[in-house]
Amino acid sequence: MNSSHVARVGQQAIYRTLVRRKRSLLSVLAVLLLLSLLLDLALGPASYRLEDVIGALLHPSSAPDQLRVVLWEIRLPVALMAATVGAALSLAGAQMQTILNNPLASPFTLGVSAAASFGAALGLAFGLKLFPTATEYMVPLNAFAMAMVSVLIIHLLSLRRGVGTETIVLLGIALVFVFNALLALVQYFASEQAVAAVVFWTMGSLTKATWPKLAVTCLVIALTLPLFVRRAWALTALRLGDDKAASFGINVARLRWQTLVLVSLLAAIPVAFVGSIGFVGLVGPHIARMLIGEDQRFFLPASLLTGALVLSVSSVVSKTLIPGSIFPIGVVTALIGVPFFISLILGSRRNIW
Repeated sequence: MNSSHVARVGQQAIYRTLVRRKRSLLSVLAVLLLLSLLLDLALGPASYRLEDVIGALLHPSSAPDQLRVVLWEIRLPVALMAATVGAALSLAGAQMQTILNNPLASPFTLGVSAAASFGAALGLAFGLKLFPTATEYMVPLNAFAMAMVSVLIIHLLSLRRGVGTETIVLLGIALVFVFNALLALVQYFASEQAVAAVVFWTMGSLTKATWPKLAVTCLVIALTLPLFVRRAWALTALRLGDDKAASFGINVARLRWQTLVLVSLLAAIPVAFVGSIGFVGLVGPHIARMLIGEDQRFFLPASLLTGALVLSVSSVVSKTLIPGSIFPIGVVTALIGVPFFISLILGSRRNIW
């Protein structure tokens, strides 16, 4: 047995060990998410024991009527919506950071959330429908439409000669200020009741989660995740740089645009349903990257799980900050995300821009 064969066998053993470690970490994240979901279901104005919650979930017909109604009609859609929205935003942030090669990229920092807030405010304050035939879902459809407008603006500007990934990030930050200014203008001309509704929406809230909204959000993840999985190798190669990825035969410009459209869809739909929830798309991917690394085969599910866990834990925290009431979850994620955001900037050893 020559030395090269021994070295190859050793490398394969190391690789298998790393794969097992990553799979174990994914399993741990899944278990933590399950525990957080159960805790989210148990806590609230009326608290229940975990064993009672599990029993009502497994055998709803034999559970007390009050417990069954509270869990299945009120708390379960909210708890699952928290996990699903967190997963979608984290997955979107992970791919934005990948294609732009910037650790600060996320739906919140690139203006998608701000644009969605402006679209929702138009419906809440003035009853303006961007889709004339849609009345019941006027607010989420307005939010989605404006989010996609922000993406289109970024794409059109990125087509200009000499515009790189750093410029795209700066354009996104500029859009945040533009749409926030437009949102302030809407609030200035709106009535007091409309302003209160807009402010509450921009804080982010899961209390209006319903099974149909949950189904739509899950559908968006189910449609986009397989496309990301198919491009896992290309997206991993993109982290090596545009020139290196192009040398592998990857159409970098097309991959970046297609991914940007998909992540915008991932970010716009959840934000349209639950309001502006920031920093989940920033915190979730970074936790996943620290645990798993850049390999998209493991980074994708890890980002999904960490984002779901972060927002699920935030939902639990929102119920415990003020006993008997539910704190706006967007405020909770900001309290968690801002220190992380600052530490990310200060702790970076390279020039982000």
